Amino acid sequence: MAETLFWTGRYVERADDTARLVDVYVHRLLGDPGAGSGVDCGPLFGILGVKPGEDTEPDVGVALFRLAYDAKSPSAISGSVLAARAGARGIREVISSEMWECLNVAGHGLAGQRRAAERLGPHVFLRFIRERAALFFGLADSTMSHDDAWRFLVLGRSLERADMTARLLLARLPGPQELTWPLLLHACGAYESFIRTHGWAAEPTRVAEFLLLDRLFPRSALHSLVTAEDCLMALNPGPVRIGMDDPARRPIGRLRTTLEYADPAQLPDQLPELLGELQQACVEACDAITQRYFEYEAPVTWERDG
Repeated sequence: MAETLFWTGRYVERADDTARLVDVYVHRLLGDPGAGSGVDCGPLFGILGVKPGEDTEPDVGVALFRLAYDAKSPSAISGSVLAARAGARGIREVISSEMWECLNVAGHGLAGQRRAAERLGPHVFLRFIRERAALFFGLADSTMSHDDAWRFLVLGRSLERADMTARLLLARLPGPQELTWPLLLHACGAYESFIRTHGWAAEPTRVAEFLLLDRLFPRSALHSLVTAEDCLMALNPGPVRIGMDDPARRPIGRLRTTLEYADPAQLPDQLPELLGELQQACVEACDAITQRYFEYEAPVTWERDG
């Protein structure tokens, strides 16, 4: 159950983040008078780490299918939603009935929303996913007891969110895949919060500072790491006199400390290294969580008396 909750949180967050990114990216391309449906979406595949497929041009149609509509790929939105729904079906006694109903409606509504998107545009499908994800996590916070089951769900969401933030900021670095800073903020759902915090005339260099170091914005990397560390601390509350006995907390805690005491003035020069460390910390923490909480011991076999 703990493993299923952890991955349910990751899958729903993955669907939400991917929907946000694809929505703003494709909307910008389709809104460009000089761009057609054959415009290159290679940078979008690069951000998400998904291959467009052999002998295919990464245009808008391929991007929507591989990143949104493909039900067989856990990296696509539909695949993530269906994987979360399949996992939630087995833990219905742990999550609330409203949470299960939310995922069930999302899973059954994918085909209809795709047909609507083919007539009215992809925004219809992507908005549906964002709304379902927001409803699911809102119901989790308001209808689940905040016990270990809830912590595993939030832990999965936090690690997936931190990883996605790192991917988006890597795409913001100068290069062929560079994103504009308003597009990046919209993809993170941070545009209004950023403007409210720094004003309309804020320098673009503050975008990375906001998405990495802001303690109050719930989608920042620092906020996600603090939330993940709090969940791990509550799951393993035993006193430790020397060092850290939780291998999952170790990489998260090290990076969280680095970000908390980072100098914003030096952030542009340190950004590539920090983003690499952020992705590596998420991988190490996920592996450690799997080994500590999800590994199953082989059943004891008894020799038959001769």
